[in-house]
Amino acid sequence: MYSLQDYDYFLPPEQIAQQPADRRDGSRLFVIDRASGGCDHRQFTDVVDYLRDGDVLVVNNTRVIPGRLYGRKPSGGTVEALVLSHRRVASGSGEPGVRDAADCLIKASKPCKPGLKIDFEGLSATVVDGTAGRYTLHFQTSGGLAVELDAVGRMPLPPYIRRSSDVEPPCDDHTAYQTVYAKESGAVAAPTAGLHFTESLMERIRRRGVSIVEITLHVGYGTFAPVRVEDIRDHKMHSETFHVTPAAADTINQAKAEGRRVVAVGTTSVRTLEYVARATGEIRPGTGESDLYIYPGFTFRIVDALITNFHLPQSTLVMLVSAFTGRETILAAYAEAVSKGYRFFSYGDGMLIV
Repeated sequence: MYSLQDYDYFLPPEQIAQQPADRRDGSRLFVIDRASGGCDHRQFTDVVDYLRDGDVLVVNNTRVIPGRLYGRKPSGGTVEALVLSHRRVASGSGEPGVRDAADCLIKASKPCKPGLKIDFEGLSATVVDGTAGRYTLHFQTSGGLAVELDAVGRMPLPPYIRRSSDVEPPCDDHTAYQTVYAKESGAVAAPTAGLHFTESLMERIRRRGVSIVEITLHVGYGTFAPVRVEDIRDHKMHSETFHVTPAAADTINQAKAEGRRVVAVGTTSVRTLEYVARATGEIRPGTGESDLYIYPGFTFRIVDALITNFHLPQSTLVMLVSAFTGRETILAAYAEAVSKGYRFFSYGDGMLIV
């Protein structure tokens, strides 16, 4: 149960989704009943049939930073940057516009020295400091870096999405790789279970008597970090910023007190809820950093049901859903999903565990 190999499974490369479904809610839905061990195969819009009057559906409203940038040094050398976070800093004397400091991962043929100026397709940046591929850059803009990134930045798609530039129909990742309820900018990857939801589907869910509550967890770059230890208990989880409002906490705590279900959309919601409840068993509002690592043996105190996607082999996310459902049940479900042609990972099909 604690060996990394216990969380491996076979996946044909052609079942890694390279494009989203034609409609957000047009994906398939693999349903697992934890009590019986049974499963069902539905469409994602059928998720409404499994929700109950009084349920609380918890979604992560983080917004992905379109922070992948391609640029050139004055020498002509190419630079690829990924903006992890950014913040406003004071502009220099006589400098027009707005200056932002950005923490970035940079790929270049040679290390970038302080003072180096980089042109990212008309967006100018200066290297302030950094080493080992991680740097601080200063951007001087007219309206702020967030505005510029929305205009020229590219979405930081996961490395397993490798589509050609001439794929048809073309995909607008700026829209497709963002949930319809994304509000709080700060993630470097989407909470992908939420990509299946449309405004109309959420309205149907509300009409069923389900409360929809938003929390925030900014998905960090560490989400792509592989587990490199043989004993999974030795893995160190990355830390990510979360925020839970008092209103969200009250709604969830009242539901638990009354015996109503809390249904988490995505593993990010699960980790946030279980982290803030770890001390008392109740949701405590606030802002902080969560490094909660969930693997089999973990006791869930808040989440009663989970909407998620299919996750990478040997990943901490497979370990989380195994903790929630049972490792053998999950691996059997994944094998069946492979045999039935489900689409995997970020742009793939969904799973509901009740």
